[in-house]
Amino acid sequence: MSKKVLIVGGVAGGASAAARVRRLDESAQIIMFEKGPHVSFSNCSLPYHLSGIVPEADWLVLVDPETFKVKYNIDARVNNEVVAINRQAKSVTVKNVQTGETYDETYDKLVLSPGANPIVPNIEGARNENVFMVRNVVDIDKLNKFLKKDSISDDNNRKNNISDVVVIGGGFIGLEVAENLRKVGYNITLVEAADQVLAPFDYDMVQMVHKTLVDHGVNLIVGDGIAKVLPEAIELASGKQIPAQAVVMAIGVRPETSLAVAAGLEIGKTGGIKVDHNYVTSDPDIYAVGDAIEVFHRLLHTPTRLALAGPAIRQARAAADHMYGKPHQNKGVIGSSVVEVFDMNFASTGLTVKAAERAGIPVDSVYVMPGDKVGLMPDVNVMHFKLVYEVPTGRILGAQAAGKGNVDKRVDVIATLVTMGGTVEDLKELELCYAPPFGTGRDVVNIAALVAINNLNGDLAEVKVSDVRALVESGAFIVDVREPGEFRHGHLNNAVNIPLSQLRDRVSEIPRDVPVYVHCRSSARSYNAYMALKGFGYTNVKNIQGSFLGICLYEYFNDQTTGRTPIVTKYNFN
Repeated sequence: MSKKVLIVGGVAGGASAAARVRRLDESAQIIMFEKGPHVSFSNCSLPYHLSGIVPEADWLVLVDPETFKVKYNIDARVNNEVVAINRQAKSVTVKNVQTGETYDETYDKLVLSPGANPIVPNIEGARNENVFMVRNVVDIDKLNKFLKKDSISDDNNRKNNISDVVVIGGGFIGLEVAENLRKVGYNITLVEAADQVLAPFDYDMVQMVHKTLVDHGVNLIVGDGIAKVLPEAIELASGKQIPAQAVVMAIGVRPETSLAVAAGLEIGKTGGIKVDHNYVTSDPDIYAVGDAIEVFHRLLHTPTRLALAGPAIRQARAAADHMYGKPHQNKGVIGSSVVEVFDMNFASTGLTVKAAERAGIPVDSVYVMPGDKVGLMPDVNVMHFKLVYEVPTGRILGAQAAGKGNVDKRVDVIATLVTMGGTVEDLKELELCYAPPFGTGRDVVNIAALVAINNLNGDLAEVKVSDVRALVESGAFIVDVREPGEFRHGHLNNAVNIPLSQLRDRVSEIPRDVPVYVHCRSSARSYNAYMALKGFGYTNVKNIQGSFLGICLYEYFNDQTTGRTPIVTKYNFN
């Protein structure tokens, strides 16, 4: 007897579950309910409609109900909201949102993929007509039309009566909305209540995101949350007012669990629907996948929530497989993501240092910045790469990367090793593709592994870029081993310039009775200087991770926004 499978939610998880059930069972009756007017739309592409990269809102819809029916024999019912689950009767109650009509539909198996709802703060003005969310095609179309209403367009197709837009929230959606609106000429303020945007990055690496936003004209405010929305402005918790004719709320999301709660399904500690390793809920005939569920974190060994499309699609396949007796090995999640911010790319996977420390994991990290391809290539760029690993095992816990090149490729390598339980020794020996236009003979990730091994073995002692300000302000003896011309274009206050090319002849200028810190531009030359000084018998010498370029990037945003005294004579980002 063929199964009747009902699916609540028609985006990543729901549509994937429906398609997998059909591939496994041609005779199954599959009905997918979506309360909105669209199924299978590209949620992650929504912000790109604001800049015209995706010219028409309809293009965001990947598969329409007619195509689902013709190609897959799946009954996709849009504008149909499931309002109740009747577990004893094994049925759901559905409301047609256009007519108000309700009806019941029975099921053999039910899959819940309702997603998550944007968080709307309980503040004055949060429901004003000029306040928007970004969850679906209707939302993004509504925002886009509001921005362009009621006046003549300028050359950028931007309406003259809307010039100032405030985006609340520095997550992926917030950054992408800010970027795309800035590209077409709006004055953008991005407000984040925490001290940094992008929580999947450590504070040192995220400073490159901050600088990129500021460099492209975004007014970035961190450490200050929204207090109220006024007719032509917002007011922050600090009392500061920011002009705003439109406000986009991108604070975050919470799992949509109302159906599950009303049906008496178990909810996990994190607030998501609790499921087992096959994504079965506390009812054996009901599955749940996607943003609404609680998942297992592979590294922390704790329940968590992860609102990403990739895991939702994999969960949907696993749930459908379980319906038909196919085994699935649930390895948990690690959290891998990438985002483009103007001309820079940022990727992360696994644990940050701060997350590992919170979990009580003994952790260390290395920060390297080699070229992303052979230096002779015309489009070579610096790749900033941070590798996070457990001490003393060397087990890889995560990574973060920033640059104009293929940061996703490097972080994907680390994601694979994290999933396989790999160590820095494994990464050192990893054989990767190489040709000058694509990378270097020893790739960025291999270099990071070598530095990590040196640290673990006690062959290299380093300090982080976050420690340098205290060193400078305390008058520490810092040796800059760059060439004099580089030194003149910007250096640390009170640093002594002894180029690597002159180091052996001038070693007597370096004291032996105080700690010595060495740096260059990117830590390659200073590593060689460090080893030479060790060879000369220096016992209290350390290399500065990131060196001058990393220091400038780390210090810049806070220097500009707080007015503190810089520790460099001049910033140099080249």
